Amino acid sequence: MIDPRHIRISEYNYSLPDERIAKFPVAQRDHSKLLIYNRGEVGEDVFYHLPKYLPADALMVFNNTKVIQARMHFRKSTGALIEIFLLEPADPTDYELMFQTTGRCSWYCLVGNLKKWKEGMLSREIDVKGSKIVVSATRGPVHGTSYRVDFEWDTSVSFAEIIDTMGELPIPPYLNRETQESDKTTYQTVYSKIKGSVAAPTAGLHFTPEVLARLGAHGIEREELTLHVGAGTFKPVKSEEIEGHEMHTEFISVRRDTIQKLIDHQGCAIAVGTTSVRTLESLYYMGLKVMRNPNLTESQLHVAQWEPYETSNSIAPVSALEALASWMDIHHFEVLHSSTQIIIAPGYDYKIVKMLVTNFHQPQSTLLLLVSAFVKGDWRKIYDYALCHDFRFLSYGDSSLLIP
Repeated sequence: MIDPRHIRISEYNYSLPDERIAKFPVAQRDHSKLLIYNRGEVGEDVFYHLPKYLPADALMVFNNTKVIQARMHFRKSTGALIEIFLLEPADPTDYELMFQTTGRCSWYCLVGNLKKWKEGMLSREIDVKGSKIVVSATRGPVHGTSYRVDFEWDTSVSFAEIIDTMGELPIPPYLNRETQESDKTTYQTVYSKIKGSVAAPTAGLHFTPEVLARLGAHGIEREELTLHVGAGTFKPVKSEEIEGHEMHTEFISVRRDTIQKLIDHQGCAIAVGTTSVRTLESLYYMGLKVMRNPNLTESQLHVAQWEPYETSNSIAPVSALEALASWMDIHHFEVLHSSTQIIIAPGYDYKIVKMLVTNFHQPQSTLLLLVSAFVKGDWRKIYDYALCHDFRFLSYGDSSLLIP
């Protein structure tokens, strides 16, 4: 098999007319279309029938991240509009602490209209619960492709309240429209809980309380984990071969109880969305790390981009998960906090994920590579069917159940 590094991204292209990109979701989330790919056979149904295609007593894993209103606007005294797009906490670095912070904090951010903001402080007055508050932003040093931005405000309200008041929800750029009030609801999953993402885990947007109840009635267990989706999820692959593409780092949180539930299900899971896939598969490699060195810290469990292709991975998934669970017990961790940069491309050997619920992804994207790896290269059959049968594409589009 070809070395995954030398995969040519041009081989993962297809024609996606703009009219096939869903600009808004369907009126009822669970009435979207569902493509069924079952061991090479393709068919379709409606999403609310999903439970009947899943084995009873299976474990389904969801990403419970919540999209933050990460797009902030300031206007200079000259009238120039500066956009600050929150990417990743800088100080404090912990997401939970960040949103509780009062008075000051720092983020790594993308800056729009950067040439108009060479120096100086930006300020904006906002109204939080009837109180006038001045929020200031000062640009700091370069951090990769972003900048550190220091925020200060003159009261004891939390940063969560600041962005809920002055921030805008960052809907995907390919929608080519302004954020609307309805997006605050429709661009969140019904089970979103943990603030931190700048993009939604979109496969989860189809679930409703009724579908979740049907899953339970079908005997399917549900577990949640957290991966905060970064803006890098929209980063196009510009290199001819994927070796030249640097995957973005994303932060994950997984409870000890969730790892135990995976062990109880023999290391097998149905993943909702590619973010759940990347988290679950990363847990396997974290388990291998602690098997080799039980003295590692949480940050040292970070899974590097090409690590799965450079690591001997003949260890059974359950053994790797048990090692990770034991490591957490030794260190008295109820929740694992780490990060992953994993790239899943053809040639990858899936360890934990056995079925996948996912939307239809952009041409020449790393997400399409992940799907191709999952269905062993059969992605064109799936996408050709979707294009010929009026499926809606991308974040607000329809979904698929993939059973390789």
